[in-house]
Amino acid sequence: MLTLASPSRIPDQTGRTVIVTGATSGIGRAAAAVLAAKGARLILAVRDQEKGRAVAAEMSGRVEVRPLDFSSLASVRQFADGIDSTVDVLINNAGTMTDSLQHTADGFELQFGVNHLAPFALTNLLLDRITDRVVSTSSTAYRSAQLDFDDLQWAHRPYKPFGAYGASKLSVLLFTDELQRRLSAVGSSVIATTAHPGWASTGFRITSGNRLIDALSAIFTPMLAQGPDAGALPTLLAAVGDIPGGSFVGPSRFGGVRGPAAVGEISPVAKDPDSAARLWRASEQLTGTHFPFTSASPSPAPTTDVSGA
Repeated sequence: MLTLASPSRIPDQTGRTVIVTGATSGIGRAAAAVLAAKGARLILAVRDQEKGRAVAAEMSGRVEVRPLDFSSLASVRQFADGIDSTVDVLINNAGTMTDSLQHTADGFELQFGVNHLAPFALTNLLLDRITDRVVSTSSTAYRSAQLDFDDLQWAHRPYKPFGAYGASKLSVLLFTDELQRRLSAVGSSVIATTAHPGWASTGFRITSGNRLIDALSAIFTPMLAQGPDAGALPTLLAAVGDIPGGSFVGPSRFGGVRGPAAVGEISPVAKDPDSAARLWRASEQLTGTHFPFTSASPSPAPTTDVSGA
């Protein structure tokens, strides 16, 4: 089993371009710093430009900062329009968690909009320029989630914050599964993978809607969870490792809580082809974005060969 226990095992990334969304803190920042140190050209896609520039100044190599707000499809489109060259890896890292019903600028339930619809749209808008892979961030919270296709936006059901979060992360896995199927069908060499950090202390505040759970998490996460550097290992393995498309990468110990990164198992609910296809169609309608290839127009070939991590 291929594992990644240290960033030092990441191969040289010179000549490669990587986009990382939500890279001003936590997992995104840690993964971006490693890839920049390994020679990659980094594009940090962030909401807060001032904070982004401060983070970029701490990284080695060629690092750019560009505005991207995953709570606005207009911002997603504007960012994608500004990418005028090939990109080796897109890392959809930005995400959110909330304890109350909130909405994006486009009226989507916030967690579904930011965690799934925005990465879905960005991926489709950039896919004709991506040469190697798309990495999206999920969570083991998907295991207890389910999708209500008649009410994806929680407009008619009592809102359950953690249920909505889990559903958004289940959506990421279904999206990745369908994306990989479509890429394979057109003969593309691009692969789609997912990663989850396990239990990581990254500054991402858990807001389940249950005050006791949230309070206990706030107390014990800094004490027991692994830090952002270790939490970023699954993202790094998913981004550069010699792993198959559709892989779900996370910590390999204690049931996916912590430890070296490795490819893990995905429950059947996250790989149901009918659900994946149905979600894809719904996401196309909601975002107005579509898979850009036919069998006659595969994606561009990779600029460099990726060795195992």
